[in-house]
Amino acid sequence: MSVPLQLGIRAHDFGQIPLHELTIKLQKYGLSYIQFALKKSFPESAPRLSALSPGTAAHYGEAFRQAGIRIAVLGCYVNIVDSDPHKREEALSDFNTHLRLARDFGASLVGTETGSVGNGYTSDNFTEDAFQKVVASVRVMAAEAERLGVTVGIEAGLNHPLHTAPLARRLLDLVPSPNLQVILDCANLMSPDNYLEQDFVIEEALEILGNRIAVIHLKDFEMKEGRIHIVPVGQGLLQFAPILRYMKYQRPHIQGILESTPEIHLEKSIAFLKGMYEEI
Repeated sequence: MSVPLQLGIRAHDFGQIPLHELTIKLQKYGLSYIQFALKKSFPESAPRLSALSPGTAAHYGEAFRQAGIRIAVLGCYVNIVDSDPHKREEALSDFNTHLRLARDFGASLVGTETGSVGNGYTSDNFTEDAFQKVVASVRVMAAEAERLGVTVGIEAGLNHPLHTAPLARRLLDLVPSPNLQVILDCANLMSPDNYLEQDFVIEEALEILGNRIAVIHLKDFEMKEGRIHIVPVGQGLLQFAPILRYMKYQRPHIQGILESTPEIHLEKSIAFLKGMYEEI
């Protein structure tokens, strides 16, 4: 008998709603896991990330625990490659605060994308210099994670310095820490140049990242006017079968976090994923 699909969602995909309402919605849709970014869901509780207290973490962690919900990823959206050294230092400090408070939240993994060396999109993100900034920052983050006994989850993203599975593999090799893992989002690996070869892109990512994948993000995409556009899960072009097969047979119990699927589409998207998971 196969392990059931372990599904969750980013808490802020429900918008900024009261905590009690959030837990009721998660229970309603049968979602046992969340990616929780406090500043996105409850900004009033996080005027400054550096000011987060163990009390804040315990308040939210306990509410989710009592509702039967686990924080799969403690989200900390910071720019770890900011060209301004002071801003980069501040980002690392905010991330380390999350690492320190992870256990109070009831989480063991703190996740982030790598950010951008400029404001938004810039081709400078695709340089070796930008990648080396990622390496330098992740070394600091992984060392702190080792000290605290928690895990860093790094996510590759389109247009970021870390934007392909081979680059993520290279990062893992250059920062050989057991406390460094990958959050894999296959839609994030798609570009106008490679989406027609997504079979190869997905299989390559699953093969070379393997058991260093801590969590899977589940989102979908379509091509519109030569650009990638994110759409609700099951309504786009992403081939979920190899991802779900990996989750079912190679990494049973690994958590899949729905992303960028508005609540109006949630029931249908969950049914789509569960149906395919059962069939494969």
